[in-house]
Amino acid sequence: MTAGWIHELFNQFDLQWNLVHGPSLETLTDEEYLWEPVPGCWSIRPTGPGGRGEFEAWPDPEPEPVTTIAWRLSHLAVGVFGLRASHYFGDGSLSHENAERPLTAKEGVAYFKEQALQWCSHVERLDEEGLARPVGEPEHAPVASLVLHVNREALHHLAEVSLLRDLYRATEGARLA
Repeated sequence: MTAGWIHELFNQFDLQWNLVHGPSLETLTDEEYLWEPVPGCWSIRPTGPGGRGEFEAWPDPEPEPVTTIAWRLSHLAVGVFGLRASHYFGDGSLSHENAERPLTAKEGVAYFKEQALQWCSHVERLDEEGLARPVGEPEHAPVASLVLHVNREALHHLAEVSLLRDLYRATEGARLA
């Protein structure tokens, strides 16, 4: 792998974030963040100790429920960026149990950005040897494969967030069903 590919792996997410997704999240409202377009949505709920935000998940029902922007940003912040940065580059201390689950758009976007930036700061510093190092996700693949997977997952869910925002604006926040 050449230095050009290292640059491309980092920029795959960074370009989309800076051009499309990052700036648009600055205007996210609490109403959009927690909007439940259909009954039975998964979201972040104040059901934890002291009203702390809790993530609705597991086991996955069939069919999987529609999720709120809050849920998707929390999934990205913790499951996509945070846990991987903590496990592969840090001390492994972040877990689903101790992760933040913000209940407001401002706090949710800030937490998402914090976790994404931690991940990106590690990826940006990788060299050829670091990208070739085997990891367990997917099984025995190089770190480069993990970076590609994280990028795909992030861009996929951020596109869903954008679609949910479009639906919220088009329906003026009404329930769809």
